Amino acid sequence: MPDPIHPAERLLNLVIALVNTSARMTKDQIRTSVAGYGDAPSDDAFERMFERDKDTLRDLGIPVLTVTGAGHGDDIGYRIDQEAYALPAIDLTAAELGVLSLASQFWQDQSVRTDTTRALTKLRAVGTDPEAADLVAGLTPRVRAAGGAFGPLLDAVQARQAVTFTYRAANTGEVRERTVEPWRLLARRGGWFLVGHDRERGAARSYRLSRIEGRVRPTGPAGAFDEPDPVTLEAAMRSWRAGEQHVAVLAVRPERAEALRARAIVPDGGVDVRVEDGVDLGDPAVATVLADRDVVRVPYTSRGEFAEDVVGYGDAVVVLAPADLRDRVVRLLRVAAALEVPRSSDG
Repeated sequence: MPDPIHPAERLLNLVIALVNTSARMTKDQIRTSVAGYGDAPSDDAFERMFERDKDTLRDLGIPVLTVTGAGHGDDIGYRIDQEAYALPAIDLTAAELGVLSLASQFWQDQSVRTDTTRALTKLRAVGTDPEAADLVAGLTPRVRAAGGAFGPLLDAVQARQAVTFTYRAANTGEVRERTVEPWRLLARRGGWFLVGHDRERGAARSYRLSRIEGRVRPTGPAGAFDEPDPVTLEAAMRSWRAGEQHVAVLAVRPERAEALRARAIVPDGGVDVRVEDGVDLGDPAVATVLADRDVVRVPYTSRGEFAEDVVGYGDAVVVLAPADLRDRVVRLLRVAAALEVPRSSDG
């Protein structure tokens, strides 16, 4: 004997039937033709089942209409009001499509890339002037794929279960095992981070997911620790965000790298790279670079992470200062050109 159909599936079957009926469906027709209602053991059971489902659909905002036959007042049927149920036509401007495009590009993991691309293609088909220039070009969010660590860590955060993983430190390159009580997963500075309590160190720490090597392993039972109170969590996140701040002096092509421009600062007196940054404007190579570019100053904390951001803009951005950031960007570009895998970052 086949398993009974789940109530949610029965509701969906009922919606499909009532949407596609040419006029109306009587209760007898519903019981005999809509999958799930044949499971009712008696007429009374079917009546209760159908009335409950009908009320549920109306509570969900689906307009189920009662239609009386023209010749008999007790000849009752049902259908869904198509005009009230159907979504209005979607009319998206070029700017709205641009914002949706940014949202779709935020997720770069392979697991959802296909779905976001398919959805965006459908939206472009109904948008206004789909061939219009992208009004938000250059603002693509640069949050890299979280890799295989994201799913297990998300499960551990929700289950309040400790995890163990192998981690490569950014500054020293040291690789060692960590056991952490995971508190939050955050997208910051172009990547995903875990904030939690390091049991070995006995303190809050943050970990960039891209530096986790191998598999994340659950450790111990679920519910093994309490969520931190808001004050503790805020202090941990404030400490993580804090750090020595540097300022990059960049030469940027007009109307390019808008995300970097949005982060730029303008010191009192404007930007004077000659005085503050040791850039020799008399150097012919520098003068050539500045001929058709704007000079902007952008703060950053991690040299390695910021260099990766700059490299993503290609020749639209040239680093004028500081020298160590410029050297890091040049090294990354050379590695990319040679299609080699870079060594561990010390940024």
